Amino acid sequence: MTRTMTIEALAKDLCGIQTRRLIGIAGPPGAGKSTLAERLQARIPHSAILPMDGFHYDDAVLIARGHWDRKGAPHTFDVAGLRAMLHRLRGEGGEIAVPVFDRDLEISRAAARVIGPEVKVVLVEGNYLLLDDPDWAPLRPLLDMTVMLDVPLPVLEQRLRARWAARPDGAAKVEGNDLPNARRVIEGSVPADVSLPSSPA
Repeated sequence: MTRTMTIEALAKDLCGIQTRRLIGIAGPPGAGKSTLAERLQARIPHSAILPMDGFHYDDAVLIARGHWDRKGAPHTFDVAGLRAMLHRLRGEGGEIAVPVFDRDLEISRAAARVIGPEVKVVLVEGNYLLLDDPDWAPLRPLLDMTVMLDVPLPVLEQRLRARWAARPDGAAKVEGNDLPNARRVIEGSVPADVSLPSSPA
């Protein structure tokens, strides 16, 4: 059964964990997943963030496959690579270097962040962590708790249009990619352990 919680209550639940736990933070584009992860990290000692966006396929791969215009859709991520990383984070005790997506450069930077053995709470954030899809479903058993940000679609649309307002193709990107991705997350995700009824953004 999904519990509705506040950020403060969730952070309190996660404080004091002694053995490593992986917490999945899911939600549609524009929901505020990165902001939530950062706020939780600031409240939880010995925590770190693993962003799903670090597993974007490079533009060269997407162009070769004819998928560049859908960058950000489920099939444009190296989900197997993310699954392997979650296994490493659960099973290895040393330092683990993880990739991070650089929004200014629009590329994933390998080994851009290090998660050390002292980290007890790994905040894994991304759109599709709860997607009811054969490629993404194997991630769920690797997550000790899942959280879904519940943000109304009109609010998401407003944020996404603002995000891409400076780009000449911004409106087309929102209509042709971001909003379809948002609807897929909202309509196609399995229930989370915890629901946050509004975005922290």
